[in-house]
Amino acid sequence: MRPSWDEYFMEITRVVASRSTCLRRQVGCVIVKDKRLLTSGYNGAPSGLAHCSQAGCIRQRECIPSGERQELCRGLHAEQNALVQAALHGVSVAGGTLYCTHQPCITCTKMIINAGIGRVLFENCYPDVLARAMFDEAGIEIVYVKNNPERGCNS
Repeated sequence: MRPSWDEYFMEITRVVASRSTCLRRQVGCVIVKDKRLLTSGYNGAPSGLAHCSQAGCIRQRECIPSGERQELCRGLHAEQNALVQAALHGVSVAGGTLYCTHQPCITCTKMIINAGIGRVLFENCYPDVLARAMFDEAGIEIVYVKNNPERGCNS
């Protein structure tokens, strides 16, 4: 059966996530406008720097729980990398749709809002109620794609 556009782009996020160099969570993101893929990103260390598999994971070593102290990490989030790639190549993402394997955190949410993204789809929840509230306040449609309905989102 032919996938819908949302299913198609969500599948691409899973492939993008396979490039992740994070030891804790593999996340992929694509930004689309008018059914055209504009940019992609995955979580990992900045270009040219040692990957976490080489340098080790600060968060693991320090027992930092998910969703806390995000500044203590070598990596950028997938959404940040997708937005940086768009900026680097002069591609406007305003009015676009962001697809991500995981719900964006509060830091990525603020960047997504300021980039002018109009819609966000994700399939794995992330413990960040403030991010969901800010998307609502900004009037950005956020869609939880329930590929794993027994897991659910609690916000």
